[in-house]
Amino acid sequence: MKSNIIFGFFLLISSSVFSQRQRVEYLPTVDNIKLHYGFYLGINQNDFKLNLRESVIPNANITVEPTAGFNVGLVADLRLHKNLNLRLEPGLVSNSKRIIFNHLTNSPTPQDSIREIGSTYLHVPLVFKFSTDRYSNIRPYLLAGVSYDYNFSSNEENQDDNSAGQFRMQTHNFMYEVGIGVDFYLYFFKFSPSLRGVFAINNEIKYDDDPNSRWTAPVNFMGTRGVFLNFAFEN
Repeated sequence: MKSNIIFGFFLLISSSVFSQRQRVEYLPTVDNIKLHYGFYLGINQNDFKLNLRESVIPNANITVEPTAGFNVGLVADLRLHKNLNLRLEPGLVSNSKRIIFNHLTNSPTPQDSIREIGSTYLHVPLVFKFSTDRYSNIRPYLLAGVSYDYNFSSNEENQDDNSAGQFRMQTHNFMYEVGIGVDFYLYFFKFSPSLRGVFAINNEIKYDDDPNSRWTAPVNFMGTRGVFLNFAFEN
């Protein structure tokens, strides 16, 4: 899925660049606006980066199966320089993952080996946008920044843990993200697709109360990593 997202993004960019043959420049003064707004829609695929540690659980083995999700949000763009903007992009991100505890597949209760994690986040990125000079009706750019995620589905305050079938995660999380994109200047608005990588800074797992838990004791670090394909519409 991630490779399909990346391939589709570059196919879109390539076809659009080669189609820029018109002489008319749309929205010639839009980049001079100090502060402008917009919204975005997109898709994502998130999984977890996992680092395991030595524990009382022999031959611990954990894998993650991600699925595609969606994202939607708003854009506030502040012009700092003709080639530099600061963007605040609060939105909602939804996705799901299946965590498979392979060392528990022979457990007398097979459901112990799988946890279905459906998550909805408030995702608040603050990113710098480094743009090239405009060429006709296109303008490539790079993105880099940090983001805060509030996990509505974390179960962090739940008194039950994996021994009762509840997988818990931290509610408050921090990420860094980098990306590339292109502004396309259309007649009425600016269309801006971007491809981003998002990576967790903090450990997101909420450890079980039992320090020798079969589920969390082997985990040293569990953090989100994902690919976002966003389509922004700005005026």
